[in-house]
Amino acid sequence: MAAIRNEIRFILNGRDVVLSSVAPDATLLDWLRLERSLRGTKEGCAEGDCGACTVLVGKLSDGGLVYEGVNACIRFLGSLDATHVVTIEHLRGEPGGMHPVQQAMVDFHGSQCGFCTPGFVMSLYAMWMKSPDPSAATIEKALQGNLCRCTGYEAIMRAATAISSYGEAANDPLAVERAEITARLEAMHDGARIEIGTGNSRLVVPADADDFAAVLDKEPGATIVAGSTDVGLWVTKHMRAISPAIFIGDLDGLCAISQKDDAITFGAGVTYTEAFSTLAKRIPALGALIDRIGGDQVRNMGTVGGNIANGSPIGDMPPPLIALGARLTLRRGGTRRTILLQDFFIAYGRQDRQPGEFVEAVHVPVPPTGTHFSVHKVTKRRDEDITATLGAFFLELAGDGTVAEVRIAYGGMAATPKRATAVENALRGKPWTEQTVEAAMAAYAGDFAPLTDMRASAEYRAMVARNLLLRFFAETSGTSEPIKVSRHAAA
Repeated sequence: MAAIRNEIRFILNGRDVVLSSVAPDATLLDWLRLERSLRGTKEGCAEGDCGACTVLVGKLSDGGLVYEGVNACIRFLGSLDATHVVTIEHLRGEPGGMHPVQQAMVDFHGSQCGFCTPGFVMSLYAMWMKSPDPSAATIEKALQGNLCRCTGYEAIMRAATAISSYGEAANDPLAVERAEITARLEAMHDGARIEIGTGNSRLVVPADADDFAAVLDKEPGATIVAGSTDVGLWVTKHMRAISPAIFIGDLDGLCAISQKDDAITFGAGVTYTEAFSTLAKRIPALGALIDRIGGDQVRNMGTVGGNIANGSPIGDMPPPLIALGARLTLRRGGTRRTILLQDFFIAYGRQDRQPGEFVEAVHVPVPPTGTHFSVHKVTKRRDEDITATLGAFFLELAGDGTVAEVRIAYGGMAATPKRATAVENALRGKPWTEQTVEAAMAAYAGDFAPLTDMRASAEYRAMVARNLLLRFFAETSGTSEPIKVSRHAAA
């Protein structure tokens, strides 16, 4: 059994923090503003959408120190052990001067009312440390999770391009002090389990994946918190109690990525950001999808396993993973079982997960050479929006041009992520032609009866689902018509 300590330890800006009294639902934003009077971090939406609360969190990863922007409004204090939290107040330039990001924002008039400005500065700071000479596409991706009602963004874009003219990223304090901060965080990472509180106000941070399995086996009703991009809203929007809460973000044993020729295995704690480079290289359609999941702050926190485990019918990752034939490893204590991902989803809010059992790993087949795989996400706005309908398509053609295998899965069309089995049956064994596809589109009525809600009407979803199949056919048939135009590629 792991050693137990009853406090959370992290670095806030330059000072060590030790907290022995932490509520499981206490957010970093509230603590910064109410307990530490660091009010440059703002509350805008309280759901990880606007970016006004953006701070940096530095964590040890593969022996190095990585800083990422996160949404403080939905980041819980319980998840911060052995991290370095950096707020807008910690930015500094040369003696008597502003930080290069701040000076660029001033000189290029990147701020008007100023409410959202600290969040923009922190997102640009994270970007600048990784990309001192960013392209327009890099800047836009870095700012996907930040909303501004005043500037129209062009002034902020110009400021972002000019940051390095005010200083060098290599001379930034976070770069200069990296070795010192790394050593301090390593000293905090002692391999102990953290337990704080009792009764209706209790949190646990397991020592590693094995310790997590032991804790959950004893307390199967506990709330598992990985990236908190979903659970955070349970607290801030629905006022739900989450005690006892088990925080498993960055847990040893759940964050590994391994590759074989025909498959990739992700630990359930791997974040979207951590998964991106591997998926963008091996399965490009999934890399492009991740670029549209939330903003950088959400991708830095949200996990692949968490998106699956919460069972949302509009979760973005399950449909494409189902279409690829992905499998899950589920674990309870020392016992594991592996199932097809499509069998994990039983009904709305109900998954094939027994008490004390958790998603440990996701196994994703890489599409073989010669097959086709595409994912299309339909939303009201392109970036940082919740899916109305998402379609994922895998196709393997026989030598004679007929459909040897096809798997089609959708989100937003049913109570769970769901395969279009009737449509698949209408396509399988038939020639892959426009006539076949149009005839198969009628089978959608047997697969789905979508709902009308604030994101789309049932009629719209049904029409989009059919048309996405037609779009997939166009993509796989050498059409001369443009399927998608990128303004950066067009430029």
